[in-house]
Amino acid sequence: MSFQRNFLSLALAAGVLGLASCNKGGGDFTKTKSGIEYKIFKSEGGKYSDKSVGAEGDATYKDRLGKILALNVEYRTAKDSVLFNSRKQNQGIPMRIKLQEVTTKGGIEEALALLQPGDSAVFRFNVDTIFAKSFKQPVPPFMKKAGNTMSMYVKADKLQTEDEAKAAQQTEMEEQQKKMMAYAEQQLKKDDVILQEYIKKNNLTAQKDPSGVYYVVTKAGTGAKPTPGQTVSVLYKGSLLDGKVFDSSEKMGNKPIEFPLGVGQVIPGWDKGIGLLNKGTKATLLIPSSLAYGQRGAGADIPADAPLRFDVELVDIK
Repeated sequence: MSFQRNFLSLALAAGVLGLASCNKGGGDFTKTKSGIEYKIFKSEGGKYSDKSVGAEGDATYKDRLGKILALNVEYRTAKDSVLFNSRKQNQGIPMRIKLQEVTTKGGIEEALALLQPGDSAVFRFNVDTIFAKSFKQPVPPFMKKAGNTMSMYVKADKLQTEDEAKAAQQTEMEEQQKKMMAYAEQQLKKDDVILQEYIKKNNLTAQKDPSGVYYVVTKAGTGAKPTPGQTVSVLYKGSLLDGKVFDSSEKMGNKPIEFPLGVGQVIPGWDKGIGLLNKGTKATLLIPSSLAYGQRGAGADIPADAPLRFDVELVDIK
């Protein structure tokens, strides 16, 4: 189990961190010799107060080298648009960063070296500098358009050994899995009501798989059904129940998507639904959210807890 240090993959993959107090008071930003602007706050009796850091940085950082820092992070553009929020993205599980010798000044690594467990902070970086030093790639056009800076809000939590961090992460993941399963079970019941109403409203003759997927055969195929592990080719159109199309084979030049069935390369509702069809069949799959994109949704087009409709054709089986 490794601890994440690739901030770019997190920041651009895309709740507030409880750092509202960082935006109140505290005066102007302080600046490191390398150019990082920052405000750091320490918690005392549940209240935050300004924390000063020497010009040479935190002299105690050397004592934290090799330890794991659990923290929550939020990135914002110069226009204050949220790029990424780790608490939301990781569903409450904190990020964990292995603290190492700072070899590059002016980047995220140096910023985190200023923090001790319990601290909260906001850091402001020049966008060209942070992408060059920490992300090591050109600034994306949308970041340039937003302005010349990028802010990072941080809430540092615990400092742990690697063994402690691994054990805590395992426990958190198990607890999260239990919560997700309980949530999905309840959501499945809600989605089933929604799907039944949709079927009735649209006068569909649907069959229901034990998994909760409904399917409507619009043109029966005469070929065999695929088995797990076989590669299937599928033409499709995906839409929300209100009719809004979010993806389709048409956008890809009507080229079928190919994937091995039943190995988790697609949403569970597809693994279930496509496996019900004979080669050559055209059908409509109505998929509950827990077998689609669940609580997180997907991008800007698929909201959380959204049951989905897919009009599909099983073109081939290999």
